[in-house]
Amino acid sequence: MSKLHELSDQGVSIWLDDLSRQRLNSGNLEDLIHNHAVVGVTTNPSIFEAAISASDDYQEDVRRLAEEGLSAEEIITEITTDDVRRACDLFSDLYSATGGYDGRVSIEVDPRLANNTAPTYEQAKELWAKIDRPNAMIKIPATKAGLPAIRDAIADGISVNVTLIFSVKRYEEVVDAYLTGLEKAQKKGLDLSQIHSVASFFVSRVDSEVDARLEKIGGQSALGMRGKAGVANARNAYAAFIKHFEESLRFRDLADEGANLQRPLWASTGVKNPDYSPTMYVDQLVSKYLVNTMPENTLWATKDHADLSGGDTIRPNLKSAKNTIDHIVLLGIDFDDVTDQLEDEGVEKFEVSWEDLINTVQDAMNS
Repeated sequence: MSKLHELSDQGVSIWLDDLSRQRLNSGNLEDLIHNHAVVGVTTNPSIFEAAISASDDYQEDVRRLAEEGLSAEEIITEITTDDVRRACDLFSDLYSATGGYDGRVSIEVDPRLANNTAPTYEQAKELWAKIDRPNAMIKIPATKAGLPAIRDAIADGISVNVTLIFSVKRYEEVVDAYLTGLEKAQKKGLDLSQIHSVASFFVSRVDSEVDARLEKIGGQSALGMRGKAGVANARNAYAAFIKHFEESLRFRDLADEGANLQRPLWASTGVKNPDYSPTMYVDQLVSKYLVNTMPENTLWATKDHADLSGGDTIRPNLKSAKNTIDHIVLLGIDFDDVTDQLEDEGVEKFEVSWEDLINTVQDAMNS
């Protein structure tokens, strides 16, 4: 049994943070599913931009759709939802076997809508209907404007991957949006067991920003805290997960009606600092009811190097995680400012990737 399968047995679902037509056409994704414990896929504008710009696999479809009179953005919708639909079909057996727990494929709403509730909600409905697969998940950013869209999508029975979560405070708002959405769905008479959600909590970017600020402060105490914020922040989010799901009467009442946990998903798990262990955001974040979405490099590093001998590395360390963040704050780091900045930058980066994606498709239309 590989370390990837061992990680799965410890309660962490492994999702690949990548999708391309090349993976679909070559059988690569199918191999990852059958042999390497991959039970889901996430996508985002950056992933699709890279896939389309690096491959000729889309050229024929782009040309055909352009001849049919579609705009670049309409073509993007067609080719990305086609990839997601095909991936959903590859995971369909796994989806059925796990009762919808795994076998999931996520696609993101247009990031330029991140600060506009109504169009985000409308596009979530459109993507859900267009893909027309029960194991799809629509990614909605956890901005202030995104929260009502998340709530209303859940209330409509749409499975949602909430993305770009950086702070525990925002994560708790996401949980409330999910639970409120379930309560609304219940009043509508929907089958709660068919509604699934994950909350994508970003990890490595927190370390990148906090480390830079610690280095500006300087001194042994500050420098000694580098590489600790990302894991501690994620563990604090897991403590909130325990509070709102395992210990909450509000969720227990919904669970009695068939509702599913909204699982924390560790995102941004590729290590940015080469001095850190390539699997630190995997083996330091092990517990049950989790998803870890990995870039391929992290997947192979986990297979070869992950240290999973410690078992659950979150629940025994919740108190120390809180102390770690408290200590970083005492050193002079405004942690709320860090997470606010990272949310803004996350939206901006996806907006840039979306514009790059449009430009890439326009170039393909004209070639």
